[in-house]
Amino acid sequence: MPRTSQPGRSVSSRLLDVLFAFRPGRSRLTLAELTRDTGLPHATVRRLALELVEAGALERASDGGFTVGIRLWQLGTLAPLSLPLRTVALPFMDDLHTALRQHVQLAVLEGTEAVLIERLSSGSAVDVMSQPGGRLPLHCSGVGKVLLAHAGPELIEQVLAQGLPAYTERTVTDPARLLEQLDECRETGVAVVLQEATLGADSVATRVLNDEGKVVAALSVVVGAGSVDLRTVRPAVIASGLAVSRRLGWHPSAGVQRAQVYRTD
Repeated sequence: MPRTSQPGRSVSSRLLDVLFAFRPGRSRLTLAELTRDTGLPHATVRRLALELVEAGALERASDGGFTVGIRLWQLGTLAPLSLPLRTVALPFMDDLHTALRQHVQLAVLEGTEAVLIERLSSGSAVDVMSQPGGRLPLHCSGVGKVLLAHAGPELIEQVLAQGLPAYTERTVTDPARLLEQLDECRETGVAVVLQEATLGADSVATRVLNDEGKVVAALSVVVGAGSVDLRTVRPAVIASGLAVSRRLGWHPSAGVQRAQVYRTD
């Protein structure tokens, strides 16, 4: 929702509105689209966009469309969370991908969604709703359930309050059932999702821990429903998650930081 009507907004906040209009699936925007998405006056958007082009944060095509500039992309690669995670996790993700030839995903928590910071795929992999840089719901994706289970009662309460929309006929929309799954995930460190986010796609996900035992990411494989015995996939996913965790400094003596369990009573 555009915040233009709020008084006293700074120039920097308006610049951020323009930048954050770009997202997966909308990597190229016209001036009219930027104006509509931000809710800012057309003249303001044009001035800000041209300033961002001059700074290298945006690039302008010959037809007038705007895309993210190389300098902004370079800045994004310095994000302290995604860079070490991706660098550390990629060799283990590559091993899983080589063995399964399906999707292997790495996600982190942002707000009430899971954000994919890396995904390895092949042409024969099952069609899914996500893409690198994209977002997944916490209540019905494998990586989402892992992140939600370890996030604490405040976030769980917020997700439940927002409702649990059904993405497929298999999506768990009953709060009590979801809480049971989250309890099990906290105990095992694993979430198994059967066609909840996308029909025809099953997922096995596990947690990734830092040196303090805090869950900082979730690693998953997504396969065609019924194409693989998930019981045979699970050990490899767990082993990869533990390997990434150890590379991040985790040791079994650190244990797992356990979030307070959400209670309905």
